[in-house]
Amino acid sequence: MAEVSPPLDISKIEAMVSPRYGPPRRTTYDVVIVGGAVIGSSVAYWLTRNPAFDGSVLVVERDSTYEFSSTVLSTSAIRQQFSNPINIKISQFGVDFIRAFPDIMAPFFPGETPPTLGFKEHGYLYCCSPEGVDAARERVDLQRSLGAHTVFLDQDSILKRFSYLNVEDLGGASWGAQAEGWFDAIGLMQGFRRAARSAGADYLDNEVVDLECEGDRVAAVRLKTGERVSCGQIVNAAGPRARTIANMAGLDIPVEPRKRHSFVFSCATPVPGRMPNVIDCTGTFVRPENNLFLTGNTPTPDEAVAVDDFETKHDEFEEYIWPALAHRIPQFEAIKVQQFWTGHYAFNTLDHNAIVGWHPVVRNFMFANGFSGHGLQQAPAIGRGVSELIVHGEYQTLDLSPLCYERIPANRPFLEDAVI
Repeated sequence: MAEVSPPLDISKIEAMVSPRYGPPRRTTYDVVIVGGAVIGSSVAYWLTRNPAFDGSVLVVERDSTYEFSSTVLSTSAIRQQFSNPINIKISQFGVDFIRAFPDIMAPFFPGETPPTLGFKEHGYLYCCSPEGVDAARERVDLQRSLGAHTVFLDQDSILKRFSYLNVEDLGGASWGAQAEGWFDAIGLMQGFRRAARSAGADYLDNEVVDLECEGDRVAAVRLKTGERVSCGQIVNAAGPRARTIANMAGLDIPVEPRKRHSFVFSCATPVPGRMPNVIDCTGTFVRPENNLFLTGNTPTPDEAVAVDDFETKHDEFEEYIWPALAHRIPQFEAIKVQQFWTGHYAFNTLDHNAIVGWHPVVRNFMFANGFSGHGLQQAPAIGRGVSELIVHGEYQTLDLSPLCYERIPANRPFLEDAVI
């Protein structure tokens, strides 16, 4: 079977990073980050490289193998095709960071060739129904006004570029001709971790089981191994477990784990040309992975699951994904599943977008949660923004304040139409 890249190659997590299990090196840290996958490690990276920050950082990760991490089990893609300017700008910074990754990481790999993220800029092809054409054109106009390379294609234009697609029921499609595609998720996380540790951040293979609050602050975290660690600030980067961590401080956020199934298949009939990540009107996506193809969708029903439930629902492929694939790309009538896995979205039930910023009452509690499938592509900008709030008390680059926690109790959704 051909190698699939990048989602399941857990062996790429470098052995030299191996966090310590057991007691932390210190009893007090300026910043404790709960969760050491891509969001938590991005925060640690940006903090430790900020010249105005000279504090101590502890990252607590309950599973340093990352076997069930949303980062490792994701499909590792990035796009600029959003309807909200902030999400577009977040992704644009992410693309710049991914492209520059070898140069950024070079100081942390002395004597070695710095890693690349294998960014495949094949673009996204976002199909739309006839009823959705006006909204799709508006999104394209917005994206282009912010520097994106998105174009709107009518049926004839789609067929000229992607002749294998069935366009009979489409009103058109938006196509990200540049700066969209997929990349190595583990490589990004590994780079953040290695750089943060090189700059002095401590990583601990342990679990936060309780928070001690005093007045309007979290005073300390309690670890599974019994230790108490005092903290100046705490960052919730716990992914699908974010609500559990918030509850420990007497807080609540509408974030829950939801399954996302991924299937890799072979096809008897080749698909010609350079295939983008095709997003069907049904929500099913498909993209090439070497000589195979990767696909998935929003499951039916899409509901909360237990944090340790990673069982794959195979009838999702048979009943929903395969029919959608065969309809949109007739070559996919004859396919064979070669590999599959299931990961979790940290799903924000209010508006499917990230919650970022301080809590207004528990003033040293920072949220970096609820990315609803966008965490990898948003990690570089979110980590930078969180570090700015911690160090400077305000955003200094990209203003992420519309993603603030205050919108949650106010029931004020952050509107984003282009959610997959």
